[in-house]
Amino acid sequence: MNRVKICGITNLEDAIISIEAGADALGFVFYEKSPRYISPKDAKVIIDKLPPFVEKVGLFVNVDAQIINSYMQESGCTLAQIHFEAPSELYEQLFVPYIKVIRVQEAKDILNYQDEYRLVDAYCEAYGGSGKRLNLEWFRDVDCSKIILAGGLDGLNVSDTISYKFYGVDVSSSTEVYKGKKDKKKVIEFIQNAKYI
Repeated sequence: MNRVKICGITNLEDAIISIEAGADALGFVFYEKSPRYISPKDAKVIIDKLPPFVEKVGLFVNVDAQIINSYMQESGCTLAQIHFEAPSELYEQLFVPYIKVIRVQEAKDILNYQDEYRLVDAYCEAYGGSGKRLNLEWFRDVDCSKIILAGGLDGLNVSDTISYKFYGVDVSSSTEVYKGKKDKKKVIEFIQNAKYI
């Protein structure tokens, strides 16, 4: 069974819909150039109303450890998702749990940080939510038990990932009515097909 993260949460209604449908984690985008950007203050208003046992993930791009620590504390997020090639010093300065994102351009990139839990996404010039899909064949002989797969997944194709035994899957754009607003039916379909087929 895949664990599921619904990313790009900007309002309480979408957060509750996702949790009630079975999401294990919600993603909050703290990257100001994203159409799904939310401020730490606004994220906290949502997070304060959420039930327990849901991971709250803050997504960061090209910022320093001080900002990450500050935003995480202010928002109440529980895991930082680092979407850029950060130096090792940055990770040493974090006071919060974190996960690295590997932006894959070719098959061998999947093996980066293979001893760590990591989020694997298709490379694109912009960060996150591009909808580009990775070639699942690249994962055929790879231990996927510490990989969270992102990029181009939707309610129809997510069931193709089950046999690879990924730790989890991450979705944003294919569950939206428009950028920053979720479609309830698409969220439910995605989670059902990711977890229970």
